Amino acid sequence: MKLPFLILIATALAGSPLFAEEPIARKAENVSFRNEIQLAIDKGLTWLKENQKPDGYWSTDEHPALTSLPLLAFHREPTGKYRDGKAPFLQKGYDFIRAKAQPDGGIYGKGLSNYNTSLALVALLTTRDPKDEPLITKAREFIIAQQATGMASESLDGGIGYGPTGVSPKRQHPDLDNTLISIEALQAYRASRPEVEAKHDLNWQAAIDFISRTQNLPSHNPKGSADPADKGGFIYYPGFSNADPAEGPKALRSYGTMTYAGLLSFIYADLKKDDPRVVAALEWLTKNFTLEENPGMGRAGLYYYYHLMSKGLVAAGVDKLQLADGKKVEWAPVLAGKLIQLQQGDGSWVNDTARWMEKDPVLVTCYCVLTLELIYNRL
Repeated sequence: MKLPFLILIATALAGSPLFAEEPIARKAENVSFRNEIQLAIDKGLTWLKENQKPDGYWSTDEHPALTSLPLLAFHREPTGKYRDGKAPFLQKGYDFIRAKAQPDGGIYGKGLSNYNTSLALVALLTTRDPKDEPLITKAREFIIAQQATGMASESLDGGIGYGPTGVSPKRQHPDLDNTLISIEALQAYRASRPEVEAKHDLNWQAAIDFISRTQNLPSHNPKGSADPADKGGFIYYPGFSNADPAEGPKALRSYGTMTYAGLLSFIYADLKKDDPRVVAALEWLTKNFTLEENPGMGRAGLYYYYHLMSKGLVAAGVDKLQLADGKKVEWAPVLAGKLIQLQQGDGSWVNDTARWMEKDPVLVTCYCVLTLELIYNRL
């Protein structure tokens, strides 16, 4: 993994550089709009601070991921006033995460062990506290150990799922979203420690092969959808798409969140911009660009779609999208304006559709604040 790519990873993972303190060059003509974004960020963070539980966690004590996300949102605040993590309320949050460390190296409560560990790892990387090194090292090893091998269905090999604990039978297999979250955490670790040569690492080629089997691209995945409308897009895991109807034949429809997840996963795995799989993903996303829905899923997962859009297009180095009608759209200011419009009076955001926990205002507010922080540093 080349150092410039690691810098890209660190930048894509953060609203401000995750492991650097240098000021970011911003455009003078965007000062007014940046002020609006900063105000929305401040309101969102104020709401998060006011809604932290007395024991230091957010939302629920079962899932430290829901505490990791607010901690990341505070850390990435553009002015840097929370970046050192010394504020007492932030320390309580970090202490809560530390207390969730398990003997197997994971950081979780009752379940979703890999999902929780991955987000907790990224949060702990921001503390720069030497006492966290053993937790960080063990968490990284835990994530790597979740990569699937020898599955009954070979199409699932190389991917990563929710983890072995407290997972329903429907979730006991790898999927694209958990694979993304896992490799994002591993690359955050690598970006923070470019000088460390880890002896034990993910099988990256196996991960790439799994990701490719979730893309509807006949040249690389003959078992995907053959419908031209799906070409380049992604599904949840090989043979299953959440965009398919609950009843009836499975069509393996491509949809928005997973296509951004696939794009990001390929970028984190160091595929080049001219790789046909990356090109096809961007073509599908451009063709289906909208802020009114999560393409293929309606309002389900809408705010996660916004969040992955910002990370995916930043990581891909895309400033403008040329739509099917020939018009070019600067996605960053348009998305920021949409989120400002959707913010509630108390500073929070929430989806009116409950799927994927988007009726939890903590989760959705974190998605939006992190997205606005990333956009702030693009303008």
